[in-house]
Amino acid sequence: MADTHSIVVLGGGVGGQVVANELRRLLPKEHRVIVIEQHRQHAFAPSFLWVMTGDRRSEQVTRDLRELVRPGVEVIEANIRAIDLANRRVQLDRDAIAYDYLVVALGAELAPETIPGLADAAHTFYTLDGAARLQTALEAVAGGTVAIVVSALPYKCPGAPHEAAMLIADVFRRRGRADKVSVHLYTPEPQPMPVAGPALGDAVRQMLEQRGIAFHPSHKLTAVRGDARELLFEGKPPVAYDLLVAIPPHRAPALIREAGLAGEAGWIPVDRQTLATRHDRVFAIGDVTTVPIPGRWKPDVPLMLPKAGVFAHAQALVVAGRMAAAIRGAASTTTFCGDGFCMLEAGDDLAGVAFGDFFHEPSPDVQVKSIGKAWHLGKVLFEKWWLSPWGTRRRLLKSALAVGSRIYGVPVNL
Repeated sequence: MADTHSIVVLGGGVGGQVVANELRRLLPKEHRVIVIEQHRQHAFAPSFLWVMTGDRRSEQVTRDLRELVRPGVEVIEANIRAIDLANRRVQLDRDAIAYDYLVVALGAELAPETIPGLADAAHTFYTLDGAARLQTALEAVAGGTVAIVVSALPYKCPGAPHEAAMLIADVFRRRGRADKVSVHLYTPEPQPMPVAGPALGDAVRQMLEQRGIAFHPSHKLTAVRGDARELLFEGKPPVAYDLLVAIPPHRAPALIREAGLAGEAGWIPVDRQTLATRHDRVFAIGDVTTVPIPGRWKPDVPLMLPKAGVFAHAQALVVAGRMAAAIRGAASTTTFCGDGFCMLEAGDDLAGVAFGDFFHEPSPDVQVKSIGKAWHLGKVLFEKWWLSPWGTRRRLLKSALAVGSRIYGVPVNL
């Protein structure tokens, strides 16, 4: 009998699901594909914004992870206690799982407690429960100032704060309160989504201005005075608010640092084309990684690939292809090319889209499309597809995503 291998995937989010499903497609059934995930219920993060606005209920954007993977993918619901790279084992609550290949797709943790006062004062849409609580809070707002604050860099889904601002403004417009509520967006960045270049930044700024949203760049949050409802920014006067919505600081899970996988920035450094770590047969994908790209945000700050699901998806396909080839004893030339796209919800069932090559020299080349209802519909259809059970998803794939593949240039594999 040929040698069998165990491939362990840590994390059942976008990247984890895609890499596991693709490995199961590519490898004979004697090879084990195992996903270890703390939460059996998968929550589709792009839909949290719609939970925030009341357009979705929490149960509409969650599915049992076991329904979303191919038959033959093993799902283990457990807490991961440690990664033993020397012995190729993953320690769980009660036992350990040995691996031949490891894919780390654990994403990013939220750490609001790292900024004084933030955890107690702020709402957030970056968790499902937080989005549901924020929806209730928005219902209660009759007037005043809503402050949306990017509290630290980096953060996942770089378009989300701008989407949130536009959707929140749209909520009050639909309720006839637009003249009573002002929406402000604060960020430490010099422009919206600076990694994508000035053209996209200008386009997003115009989208915000057209909806009456005040945009405040170069505002680095240092503390929140919840009792006084004040925001403190570095080198700026205090800012008053009535409702605070925050994108909390992000960090890699502690076990990444404890295992020796993290680099100086706290994330896992990987080869940008293969997603290989410096450890043999260990790969990392998605938000837990740091991938340098051409260009600089500031003279002394190099650009990094944004933390976004579209990149996790593409990276997962690359890693699965290379891993399957290695197991078969074949060479693989499959590489991650740095292409990506982002759809921005603008309210009133409208959305815009940007796409481009983030590995382009001397800096990312990102193009912007005008907003329209078609892009919003595309996002809705992708949500329906992603949350469909695997058998249903397969049937939908050929029709719905064949169109999306041509539009967005995203590879689709059956």
